[in-house]
Amino acid sequence: MSFLKKLMVTAAFSAAMFVNAAYAENVKIALVVKSLGNGFFDAANKGAEEAAKELGDVDIIYTGPTKATAEAQIEVVNSLIAQKVNAIAISANDADALVPVLKKAMQRGITVISWDSGVAKEGRQLHLNPSDTGLIGETIIKLAADYLPEGGDVAILSASSTATNQNAWIDAAKKVLPEKFPKIKLVATVYGDDDSAKSTDEAKGLLKSFPNLKAIIAPTTVGVVAAAQVVTDEKLIGKVNVTGLALPSEFKKFIDNGASQAVALWNPIDLGYSAVYLAHDLAVKKEEAKPGATLSIGRVGKVTLDDSNSAAMAPPFQFDKTNIEKFSKIY
Repeated sequence: MSFLKKLMVTAAFSAAMFVNAAYAENVKIALVVKSLGNGFFDAANKGAEEAAKELGDVDIIYTGPTKATAEAQIEVVNSLIAQKVNAIAISANDADALVPVLKKAMQRGITVISWDSGVAKEGRQLHLNPSDTGLIGETIIKLAADYLPEGGDVAILSASSTATNQNAWIDAAKKVLPEKFPKIKLVATVYGDDDSAKSTDEAKGLLKSFPNLKAIIAPTTVGVVAAAQVVTDEKLIGKVNVTGLALPSEFKKFIDNGASQAVALWNPIDLGYSAVYLAHDLAVKKEEAKPGATLSIGRVGKVTLDDSNSAAMAPPFQFDKTNIEKFSKIY
């Protein structure tokens, strides 16, 4: 074989190896959470890994800041852009502050979706809500009202003041109060920033500022645990009911000891699974995110996008003494 022929064969073989390596490389999907060390997001990551295993060609990068701030998430996203990931699925600490860096990601060809806590429309291709916003808002008030037949003062302990999902749920809760829950008086809304220590301090502050408080509503899995622990420690069980959105595995002891009568949540495992499924199909199958589009979320089913390219999953599910034992073993 002549030198020229050998050179051509070698070049062809190298090209084939390069193409095969390119096709063999897995799709990199980053699941960006508000903060690491949060049980809700750890459960969502379990679902993300389930989706990756099912899809077969996906590597999950589970990441987020240690503190739930937009600035810290921006640093994380910039790092992911540098890594040239294929898709970013983010639960945002701020709907607007993250838009510029996520626009930058999309300009680099990276698929961007938000889930759980949304990004403004111009900063993502679609948003996946865990449930209908209005339904969540009504549910968190009803969880308190169901155990206050005579009504009374309640307060909300939220996550950060810029958290898209928390603010939307609180607004929805306020809207239903006059008509559906006229005996319930919302006396304050405070913010624990999804930080256990700060949430604890805020819960203590509520109890001190409002001695007639009957319930603390925390639509955050970090805040609800902190508030229930405060009520337990200050021996206010039976006087102040703590409710909101909670992971059964983290909250069972407070249902058992009476600090809470009931809480609610959706399945975070299904949420993380669905977010990865959507990100994959947009990045790989080139599905189009547009109003009216119906998209698959694998074993969970399908979602249809509204005019803002948002979709909602299942209604919140209530946990109380009758069922929390069972679900605490799942998530």
